[in-house]
Amino acid sequence: MTASSGSRPGPTMRVYVTVWLGSICLVGAEVLLAYAHLRTPVLLAALLALAAFEAGVALLFFMHLKYERPTLFWSLIPALVFVLLLMDHIWPDALRLTSLRAP
Repeated sequence: MTASSGSRPGPTMRVYVTVWLGSICLVGAEVLLAYAHLRTPVLLAALLALAAFEAGVALLFFMHLKYERPTLFWSLIPALVFVLLLMDHIWPDALRLTSLRAP
């Protein structure tokens, strides 16, 4: 990758390896939590928090959002919220359809 003058420097291989090793450690923590015999709500909250953090790190580093202009990053956030809201409105219909199907 050639950097032009005036642009921000991109990530190095060391950054990628560090993030990858961190992701491996997070997956290991998720597996250990799954075998820890925690109560279901606590386990669900912990696994969702770790998964959200891991997804955020993957977005920032592996999809290069950390090195993009902030306008691109902040244009993706409203789109994500919009998609999640649409999914929230579609789920009740999807669940209702399971009871309408013929046996």
